[in-house]
Amino acid sequence: MRSGRFLRALGVTPHQVPAELAELAALYRSLLADRRMLVVLDDALTGALARALDEASAEDPEFGTQLRELWDRVGLRAAAGDQGIAGGPDRAARWPIATSRSPTPCSPSCTPACTCIPEGKTMPVARVNDIELNYKLEGEGEETIVLVNGLADDLETWVLQVDEFLAAGYRVLRFDNRGIGASAKPAGPYSSRMLADDAKALVDSLGIADFHLMGVSMGGMIAQEYAHAYPADLRSVTFACTYAAPGPFCSRMFAMWADMVPVLGVPFVMRDVTLWAFTLPFFEQRTAELEEFETAMRYLDQPVHAFLAQLAVIQEHDTTSRLGEITVPSLVLAGEEDILIPVALSHRIHEGIPGSEWATTKGGHGCVWEHPADFNRTYLDFVARHRKG
Repeated sequence: MRSGRFLRALGVTPHQVPAELAELAALYRSLLADRRMLVVLDDALTGALARALDEASAEDPEFGTQLRELWDRVGLRAAAGDQGIAGGPDRAARWPIATSRSPTPCSPSCTPACTCIPEGKTMPVARVNDIELNYKLEGEGEETIVLVNGLADDLETWVLQVDEFLAAGYRVLRFDNRGIGASAKPAGPYSSRMLADDAKALVDSLGIADFHLMGVSMGGMIAQEYAHAYPADLRSVTFACTYAAPGPFCSRMFAMWADMVPVLGVPFVMRDVTLWAFTLPFFEQRTAELEEFETAMRYLDQPVHAFLAQLAVIQEHDTTSRLGEITVPSLVLAGEEDILIPVALSHRIHEGIPGSEWATTKGGHGCVWEHPADFNRTYLDFVARHRKG
């Protein structure tokens, strides 16, 4: 019965799996030629298959692994990628498509910062806290900025920040939190303190200390726990587009996401999140960028269990009673039109941390993408005041 749920989703019997799945892949590729079918296929077919694979893996990990290898071999993911749906195959997308495939396994003796190969590329992976974290460390600056991503966001979240931070003379570390990208996706739930401990283990493995920490959204919650637990590591900390506790408004929204994801899939929910992340002018005046972002969300393949494990972070996070204990130089930064995490919730962090600075930037919850120049300038001005010497 280990294969029952997966096979019922496909409508086939166990002995038919290889042939039927290959035929399904061929049908999928042919239908992709009609762009009008993309949304229907992704939300219905790909979402159903991904959820069924998750269930099969939970019931029997070995069987789930075999099915995933078969799925890759018949070319489902390649078929989607080859279409160039964000404007054609020759157009470089502004919004990188996030992927959630686990990295190529390292041996148990793998040392921190080993070189592993997720998705056919040589990428650095550190083994910390019994998991593997995918990361990028760039630049030669004397001081380091460490960036922490939000819910369902991989390290490419910061693609519109990194170049300016490097040009300002900093070294930049970004990484995939557990549960996303090429990092491990163990069973949840996760917590903001757990992910802060992952970040601590990563920077220790890389020999990074006395750095500037910034987290956005869920990353800002992780940064709060880090600043509370490991203040000696930090020259400064920035909490962007985040809160100390979700309160009744955000809690109800997140409860709806938790109900929707097992039924509709992660890509559907993240496309809905797009409506909360950007301002009205972005929808009305920047259509090409909007479509690229929506495409990236449509093809985000974070497993359901990993999304829910990360969702628990933002549902259960609460540092309200401990904000006054944070002594690191702090900036609380919000998009002035944020409706996903209301600006008032961010301001409460500023009110709770003695001596913290408060700033707003153009845009809403997605201000790091919608108005990167303004966001970057505000952040770099703050960090410059806390450089060495």
